[in-house]
Amino acid sequence: MIETKPNHKLSKESLDLLLSGIPFFKALKQQDQSQYEYLVKVSRVLAYEPGEMVVQKGEQDHWLFFLLKGKLAVYVGDKEKGDLVNFITAGEVFGDIAQLLQQSRTATVIADKSSRQSIVFALDVNVFGTLSSTVPTSLQTKLIYYRNMVHNLRWKLEVYRSQHLQHPLANKHRQVKLFTGIKDTQDELRSLHEQAISLATLLTEWNEEFGNLPAEAVSGVNEMPE
Repeated sequence: MIETKPNHKLSKESLDLLLSGIPFFKALKQQDQSQYEYLVKVSRVLAYEPGEMVVQKGEQDHWLFFLLKGKLAVYVGDKEKGDLVNFITAGEVFGDIAQLLQQSRTATVIADKSSRQSIVFALDVNVFGTLSSTVPTSLQTKLIYYRNMVHNLRWKLEVYRSQHLQHPLANKHRQVKLFTGIKDTQDELRSLHEQAISLATLLTEWNEEFGNLPAEAVSGVNEMPE
């Protein structure tokens, strides 16, 4: 059975330890402790036993997920689970591309049977608000998130390019313009958001063509090399 663990019942030390493997939260904690604490406060920790469903294909919701412990299996297809295509491991984020592109889940995610228990950190993306708003999440918080997302999406697309140099999609991500204006501004945030949408769309095209892990399931924001 899914067990909701209210964050206020976990010690600060326990939460910090759980989130220390998530680059987004690590960077946010270093940048703005109050914003870090706010996002933790409005999130929840979920524990899944082997075989339990975490995300179901076709669902639409407002949650962004980070795997803190364990392993999750990703399935695609028309059956209840479909075909196993990949695994999500601790430190990875999933569900963010679905939120970015405003689409339903394109894969089913199950707690893998090889893990005794999988711990997932769920963040309500509504706290990010609009791009122009600075409450409850600040401009800097959004910049940290989108910088990580754009950096990693470009990295994943470069991996595809290196494996398929002659493919028509190989160089399209390089045509997505980088931001060249003044950093730490709303202009930078808007540019990052536009880049993220364009890059995520390209990643989805790659994944659909090659039958790999759907971009919706794991965008890999937290797979980015540090």
